[in-house]
Amino acid sequence: MRSLVYDDLFIGGRWQKPATPERISVISPHTEEPIGEVPHAAPADVDRAVQAARAAFDEGPWPRLSLDERMARIEQLAKLYAEHTDEMADLITAEMGSPRSFSKMGQATGAVAQMHLGLTTARNFPWVERRRGLFGDAHIRRAPVGVVGAIVPWNVPQFLIMPKLIPALLAGCTVVVKPAPETPIDAMWLAEMLAEVDLPEGVVSILPGGRETGEALVRHPGVDKISFTGSSATGRRIAAICGEQLKRVSLELGGKSAAIILDDADIDRTVEHLKTASLMNNGQACVAQTRILVSERRHDEVVGALAAMMSGLAVGDPADDATDIGPLVAQRQQQRVQGYIRSGVVEGARIVLGGSDAPLDRGWYVRPTLFTDATNEMTIAREEIFGPVLTVLTYRDEADAVRIANDSDYGLAGSVWTADTAHGLEIAAQIRAGTYGINMYTLDTTMPFGGFKQSGIGREFGAEGLAEYVELQTTISAQPLPGPEVAG
Repeated sequence: MRSLVYDDLFIGGRWQKPATPERISVISPHTEEPIGEVPHAAPADVDRAVQAARAAFDEGPWPRLSLDERMARIEQLAKLYAEHTDEMADLITAEMGSPRSFSKMGQATGAVAQMHLGLTTARNFPWVERRRGLFGDAHIRRAPVGVVGAIVPWNVPQFLIMPKLIPALLAGCTVVVKPAPETPIDAMWLAEMLAEVDLPEGVVSILPGGRETGEALVRHPGVDKISFTGSSATGRRIAAICGEQLKRVSLELGGKSAAIILDDADIDRTVEHLKTASLMNNGQACVAQTRILVSERRHDEVVGALAAMMSGLAVGDPADDATDIGPLVAQRQQQRVQGYIRSGVVEGARIVLGGSDAPLDRGWYVRPTLFTDATNEMTIAREEIFGPVLTVLTYRDEADAVRIANDSDYGLAGSVWTADTAHGLEIAAQIRAGTYGINMYTLDTTMPFGGFKQSGIGREFGAEGLAEYVELQTTISAQPLPGPEVAG
């Protein structure tokens, strides 16, 4: 594997010395030993990066290049990145414990795919429109929003950088990326690739850091927009700060998704798909289907099938291709999830398999755990656990299932499992969630993704994701404007 130690920060497209000697040590969640380190960006580094981005946006060539010229730079990056997907997958697995199969397909290869999908979206995006207004022709231009602060979590770091960085760059914005302190090394390697792409000075900075770094970026008056993915608690704080400054903001936050299993569902097929939909990335996914809703009539059958599936999961070294469940990202996350498991027992739920004791002597592992005899008022059914823990809830009838699914502070994702697809669509229309699956749950990155309620504001992916990085400018003329025929 490549060197995992960085001495400099990537500020405005150049490697520069950090303002302080503070470092971030990255610890393997499998071995509990250090694997690398990077500088910790201080507020002074944030200021340098934002000033560089501000100058590049206000005075530099990037937003003034043609779309084709900006797209050519992204094509360069995609080609370079595609040569290193296996190595990037190994790095992400080493950093945060994601099983290698998921690190490759769900992260490294997925990052390249997002670049290409972003290019396709940009080609078809309505950058300029002409409309007939009350007083003459109107020219509607979609202009770049400006300097973007992109704050990215640790659970799928490369996958979640791309729907911020790529559309922002394609729109003509300049970007300061703050990766999570748990997973900074993959972002620094991305910075190496960006350094090889013909980007003007100031266009991209990558600043690893913790809460202080993120706060400095959010509060900086030179930033026009914040795009954040992470917890709802942090999202509320960011939204409040952005509200004070009337700064644009988009938030992709937590989830507590309900998988509704109707009585006519094929249970074996449903459970086979829930293995991924509920437990992907060691359960560290905001879209994980962690509340399993089943009727009283089919409860025992579903619980038995889930228990059989979960008892067969291979828990261990995430670098082993046979591993289903690797370690959680950090010891504090392991302890947090174990605390949720203990709370489930205290509040009266029954453990079918698993428990709060660690399955291995080394590494931040949690046993895959299945609860039943739970109610939707329990902590394990209300809060986002972010680990391999599933809770089965029973419903009386379909109306009760819809009520339970909607009885949540979150509204990010969900699914329904049924032999009648048309009826599944009717169920979906009753659920307050941003994305929904019928007999599946897989994120489609060509379609808009985001949440209702405390699961966020705004959308990522597709044309809607690109639209988050533009402002609408309307120009009205008393004389006919040049260009295509005006829409009526």
